[in-house]
Amino acid sequence: MSPRGGFSRGRLAATALVAALVAVPGAMAASPSPDAPSAKPAPAPTVDEIVGRYVTARGGIEKLRALRTLRQEGRVSAGAGRDGLVMREIKRPGKIRFEFTVQGVTSVFASDGERGWKVNPLEGETAPKPLPDEVLIDAREQADIDGPLVDWKNKGSRVELLGREAVDGSDAWKLKVTLRSGGVLTAWVDVKTASLVRTEAARRVRGKQVRIETTFGDYRRTGGILFPHLVTVRAAGRPQILKIVVDKVEVNPALSDTLFTPPA
Repeated sequence: MSPRGGFSRGRLAATALVAALVAVPGAMAASPSPDAPSAKPAPAPTVDEIVGRYVTARGGIEKLRALRTLRQEGRVSAGAGRDGLVMREIKRPGKIRFEFTVQGVTSVFASDGERGWKVNPLEGETAPKPLPDEVLIDAREQADIDGPLVDWKNKGSRVELLGREAVDGSDAWKLKVTLRSGGVLTAWVDVKTASLVRTEAARRVRGKQVRIETTFGDYRRTGGILFPHLVTVRAAGRPQILKIVVDKVEVNPALSDTLFTPPA
């Protein structure tokens, strides 16, 4: 469940209408004469303009900055009956807790911003253990409650516009985000809705570098902020798809710091 996390509306009807007009003889206006000047394509917006539209679409910078804590609950499925429940809690600054429950057994992965720990009975770990370094790095990035595009300059990141691509049938601006930590991710922002529709980043999984693609959809508002309620995750070169359906979003719930520190 990722907030980097935004998750084709409106284009289908327009595309179908144009296709119908082209298919009917005489439905379209006559082509311009060879002497007629061709229309120039609109210039691409700047990175600041794209990110500004994205922030506005999510609810505006004031609402985002007022977001101090966040809880999201949902269901996860990896196919073939491999289903579970998930909950993610985030608290500024840099605290995150992720719970995964399958067949009544709950695993916890958490970070207080400095230290990371886990309890994973599914792998025989019933006592708290430190998170591996690569998982802790990922946890710190996931704990950014705003996501990497909001206030990216103040965070010491760099954002570059790589062009325009289609994502699931809709055009999106492709952005390269280089974090202050040196991590790099690619983000696609829908041209029409300004919502984040996909991210891709390299992660170390069990010692191997893997590219993870996350797609976001079914956006809804809670507390005036837009959140995705459908998230799909896949690893490059692998057919498996992890699907997360978000059933509940809570904005600014009371979260104790003890949720994020290792139990005694």
